[in-house]
Amino acid sequence: MGPVRAAADMTRLYFQNPLNPWSHTDLGRSIAAGCEVLERITRRYGKPEFGLNDTTVSGVRVPVRETVVWSRPFCDLIHFERGTSSYRKDPKILIVAPMSGHYATLLRGTVEALLPKADVYITDWIDARMVPLQDGKFDLDDYIDYLISMLHFLGPDTHILGVCQPSVPVLAAVAVMEGLDDPYVPATMTLMGGPIDTRVAPTAVNDLAVSKGIDWFRRNVVMQVPFPHPGFMREVYPGFLQLSGFMSMNLDRHVSAHREFFQHLIEGDGDSAEKHREFYDEYLAVMDLTAEFYLQTVETVFIEHSLPMGKMMHGDTPVDCTKIRRTALLTVEGEKDDITGRGQTKAAHDLCTNLPDDMKAHYEQPSVGHYGVFNGSRWRAEICPRVMDFIRSHPTTGKSGTAPRAIPAAPEKVQNRAAAGASLEKILLARPQGVADDLKAISGVGPKLETALNEAGIFHYWQIAGLTDEQIEALDSKLDFRGRMARDGWIEQARKLSEAVG
Repeated sequence: MGPVRAAADMTRLYFQNPLNPWSHTDLGRSIAAGCEVLERITRRYGKPEFGLNDTTVSGVRVPVRETVVWSRPFCDLIHFERGTSSYRKDPKILIVAPMSGHYATLLRGTVEALLPKADVYITDWIDARMVPLQDGKFDLDDYIDYLISMLHFLGPDTHILGVCQPSVPVLAAVAVMEGLDDPYVPATMTLMGGPIDTRVAPTAVNDLAVSKGIDWFRRNVVMQVPFPHPGFMREVYPGFLQLSGFMSMNLDRHVSAHREFFQHLIEGDGDSAEKHREFYDEYLAVMDLTAEFYLQTVETVFIEHSLPMGKMMHGDTPVDCTKIRRTALLTVEGEKDDITGRGQTKAAHDLCTNLPDDMKAHYEQPSVGHYGVFNGSRWRAEICPRVMDFIRSHPTTGKSGTAPRAIPAAPEKVQNRAAAGASLEKILLARPQGVADDLKAISGVGPKLETALNEAGIFHYWQIAGLTDEQIEALDSKLDFRGRMARDGWIEQARKLSEAVG
């Protein structure tokens, strides 16, 4: 559609030129309007900006600066740094944006409402077509690992808020951390409009997944990124297919909106036309998802219902929500949500059976749909204040904020970790022995992981091939791989590569 779009744009400019007599006629304005509609519905929209340049803190207008404070190949963690003149003990909130098509900027309104009263961070997921193939895969297990790594980075007494799709990996990440007695479990988790149990009040989205089956999705929606994108040859669920799915759910509404936009252009109603442009510039901006993440999510969440049935695994570790004892839980739903049915998010309470009742809360917002749960006037006036009240009621990890931030490890565990660390040190090198091996030849190791391994003292295949279970655990803790070495089979790959080099 590139040539067609270019021709339409050129024609639009021709008929909008005030020196052209046709631009002052109904026919000329109709042609220009039609060309703009055609150009806009065939354009690939880039990632929008958050555009949150300032906020109000305690009645004072202060500047806001976006800073990337943590980065991995598939995600950046953005901190909205407020220019306050004095230190404030506002709660630290990690917003986990959906990785389901739209960019994190879809939560602009969510961030804007929280900024005056909280220190806000948000996951900024990277378009899969922009991630080179050598940076490795990204699936649901990696998603959970990313969340755990972010919580470790942010430190204790962080509050995590998952909007829609991330509710499942957020709950899973907290369950895994609790099972490991992790001292950095969040103080609270807020799950908003998320598909925790899609067997409850199934929607059209849920019915489609169940009726088609995972093989249908694998055959029909997975494609390879074309040249010349950086992610050339990566298998993805492409954005344009996601967009067609979004549009088809409310097709009549979108057709009417574009018909009205066409009429506003003819009539010269610039304000109404600009509102349409602003909305659809955001709505039509979509990104590709890695095929492995999309397929694993569809199968785990929508087809097998693994989490509510107690069968979900994170690598080799069961995701057991009954382990959750220290992180307070708030669930939020919209009465008219046609994407995540009523009760699907609330089901999280039934899974966290060992969490005290005074650390659980549920709220259903009347008269709002899916997007109204985290955006718009009802979010700002009714939902956001309740979320902040819940967070302030549980400022630290543990019941009523009185439990210790961390559960101390047993003495034997401390000794075992120390022994494993000492054992790992034996195989680490200050510099490579001769020429360093290309660790990127190991599937799952990209340039950033290779750099991390080199900085830790690993330069050769034989070092990885000879790792013992204790050394693997120590290296996992040191570099925060969260089991990635075992899942991707680094040891066996390194052994074969070492033999080939030898």
